[in-house]
Amino acid sequence: MKQRVITATIALLIFIPLVIYGKLPFEILCILLGLIGLSEIYIMRKKLLVSPEAMIGSLAGLTLLIPEQWLTFLPDPELRFSIFYFFILIYLLYTVVTRNRFSFDDAGFLTLGVIYISVGFHYLIVARQAGLDVLFLILFVVWATDSGAYMVGRKFGKNKLAPHISPNKTWEGTIGGSVIALIVGAVFTYFFPQVYSWGTMLLVILLASVAGQLGDLVESALKRYYGVKDSGKILPGHGGILDRFDSLLVVLPIMHFVGLI
Repeated sequence: MKQRVITATIALLIFIPLVIYGKLPFEILCILLGLIGLSEIYIMRKKLLVSPEAMIGSLAGLTLLIPEQWLTFLPDPELRFSIFYFFILIYLLYTVVTRNRFSFDDAGFLTLGVIYISVGFHYLIVARQAGLDVLFLILFVVWATDSGAYMVGRKFGKNKLAPHISPNKTWEGTIGGSVIALIVGAVFTYFFPQVYSWGTMLLVILLASVAGQLGDLVESALKRYYGVKDSGKILPGHGGILDRFDSLLVVLPIMHFVGLI
């Protein structure tokens, strides 16, 4: 527990000032987090970080990660998706070159992993560009959900939510986490109004809370499938980058889809 507290304190002392300042330093941080997250799935798949497939994946990830204003040299910013697909074609050709030592299954896993992680961290940049209050609302909702689910689940949890994926999660904790997130989000949006009315924002907050818990389960399923406890070891006591950002990687794109960011 002591190690967890120390790591969390140091991480927040770095993360929060960069969130507040925004701009280039925060964008670079998000890109680094995305690349570290990608390295974690390479390791899960038992791919060397210096392997051709890992380097192709990282280049593909960068095309989705970087903010729009970095692409002004392109005649059309939408070309990023064509460039991304070019790297996917290289993956497919690589299956032929390696005579299936790098298989279609490998290509599929890494492609999905690159999209999942890179798009998620890209929208972390977009959320900050939408406004500091918007990003803090999302962060507070996700953190309140996690903390609330843990506290309520520990005290009242009896009915398992998904024992085959995450044995410690309960329905009581899940509901409690969303209720606490709804309270925190309601207070925040009362003082810091968002793009929608207060009533509509309560529905958005509830959606974000549920999506965050589903994002946690997605990453738990991934780790369970590959037989690892943590996605990485970069954060002592907390695991890897994906362990800390799994909820946000699902919440942020959904908040974009509903027009919050």
